[in-house]
Amino acid sequence: MLKRYSYIIFFFVFCAKVFAQDIPADLKIDKIDSTFVTDEINILAPSRAAFYAAVLPGLGQIYNKKYWKAPIVWGAIGTGVYFYVNNSNKYNRYRTAFKLELAERPHEFDGTDGRPELTKAGLESAQNFYKKNRDLSLFITIGLYILNIVEANVDAHLPDKALNTNISFNPTIFTVPVSQQTGFGATISFNF
Repeated sequence: MLKRYSYIIFFFVFCAKVFAQDIPADLKIDKIDSTFVTDEINILAPSRAAFYAAVLPGLGQIYNKKYWKAPIVWGAIGTGVYFYVNNSNKYNRYRTAFKLELAERPHEFDGTDGRPELTKAGLESAQNFYKKNRDLSLFITIGLYILNIVEANVDAHLPDKALNTNISFNPTIFTVPVSQQTGFGATISFNF
């Protein structure tokens, strides 16, 4: 619990430091970067890419002209669907056998065809195992589908021509006088 509160306090202190920085009064803009001005950016491209990705996974990536991403999306979602169908089929097999065992009728796991016999507890355990895996596969597949839509939208928001390659990351350590003690903090500055 103390760890959670320390993260929350650190977050608010960090945000207060970021938003409380002063901007010098003599700051002048001599030149406007023309990378955004030269080419007109289609503002409907992100919503269109997200719509296409929602209709058919991978189509949003193709719309963004990132053709190499479409097979990755298809493979990820296809793998999730495969595991869902496989676990669902196994769940149905064990569920049917469990119902037949309760009714004291023959089933495929009763040991009559040379396979080892499964008890009621074993059938119930296998049924619960495959049900849990089926549900997990479904949630992962839905998550990958949503990730596909978000990725297409974000990629359309960030066209390659609009990115500046002069972005740098410079962490620094500074001291902050707090009442009569000295504390330590960190700043992260992005230079564009």
